[in-house]
Amino acid sequence: MPPVLIDSHCHLDFPDFAAELDDVVARAGAAGVVAMITISTRVSRFDELRAIAERYDNVYCTVGTHPHYADEEDGVPAERFIELARHPKVVGIGECGLDFHYDNASREAQERGFRTQIDAARRTGLPLVVHSRDADQATERVLREEAAKGAFRAVLHCFTGGPELARAGIALGHYVSFSGIMTFSRAEELRAIAAELPAARILVETDAPYLAPVPERGRRNEPAFVRHTAGRLAEVRVLTEADIAALTTNNTLALFDRMPPPAGPDSAGR
Repeated sequence: MPPVLIDSHCHLDFPDFAAELDDVVARAGAAGVVAMITISTRVSRFDELRAIAERYDNVYCTVGTHPHYADEEDGVPAERFIELARHPKVVGIGECGLDFHYDNASREAQERGFRTQIDAARRTGLPLVVHSRDADQATERVLREEAAKGAFRAVLHCFTGGPELARAGIALGHYVSFSGIMTFSRAEELRAIAAELPAARILVETDAPYLAPVPERGRRNEPAFVRHTAGRLAEVRVLTEADIAALTTNNTLALFDRMPPPAGPDSAGR
């Protein structure tokens, strides 16, 4: 029986999965992935995301606006996120944050949306899913400024930043999640960060359909492949795969605490 894992971040509503979603979820279960959190990128498409979470017992979701769509959904109030988050399958807010690599939306709108969703996370008590790319200093600034207004919980997802941002996130009480990027040959700095962070603050994810881990690089990513990232993380931290699975599963349940503990591999599915 494979170790029990949770994919803490995937995008099951993306067109890449439309033709075989049942099979994707079934393969995840067969690989020991007992739960998946499918992450919102646009409030305007939340109904589609919610329908997927309702369709499968072991799939949960968030509500949020990705920084790529910050201009498109600029001005969505915190109250809208809070209203949609009342659904029992919603376990978090986001993903939101800052992406200065692509700059698909204005930086001003990205920061407004980021702060609005922090407000929603603070008011609901749900964890925030933070996207940060080439924006370490600005992300840390916003997190620190907002923490001064009142506590909230968050995860720095698909972490690719530097050690300063990782340490700042941990100091603020947040979590750091690692994707298939940490399996790539040139990710030595990222693996060094993963090795040093507190064990109680690390998660694993796929960010599927993107960033398939070694040995699946070049393929469309899917939740079943999170086992490869977990295996590499186990090597980095000198743990067994069973130990890293138990650790990251417990951490995911501690952060996304609206999600009930899974019964085990046989519980996965529709």
